[in-house]
Amino acid sequence: MATLHKQIALEAPATTVWAALRDFEAVHRRVAPGFLTDLRIEDGDRIVTFFNGLVARERLVTVDDEHCRLVYAVVDGRPSHYNAAVQIFPEGDGRSRLVWTIDLLPDELAPAIGGMMDHATGFMKKTLEAG
Repeated sequence: MATLHKQIALEAPATTVWAALRDFEAVHRRVAPGFLTDLRIEDGDRIVTFFNGLVARERLVTVDDEHCRLVYAVVDGRPSHYNAAVQIFPEGDGRSRLVWTIDLLPDELAPAIGGMMDHATGFMKKTLEAG
């Protein structure tokens, strides 16, 4: 199983970043606008459309307010397994760190998904720092 990790240092307080990230139904507006171009809710899942036309059905697994951690899974598509966790850590003085981890099968999808994660981080940083 491939495991992908990304970290983003943010010039924004953890409470502000967490408020945006935990809003599962607004990730296209509050976290990564431009990278995500559309979102609709269907049967409790979010159906997200990416900048390149790719569409994914994502299911919320857990929202842990105590640890500022959100977990979701892709439940339909090319991966046979896709589980992601996003967690926010305070870094002091109005700064925070976002840690995004994806466990993925088959391994062959890792380069493409890793590339999309790399692309997403710029959108996320810009949006989350703007508050």
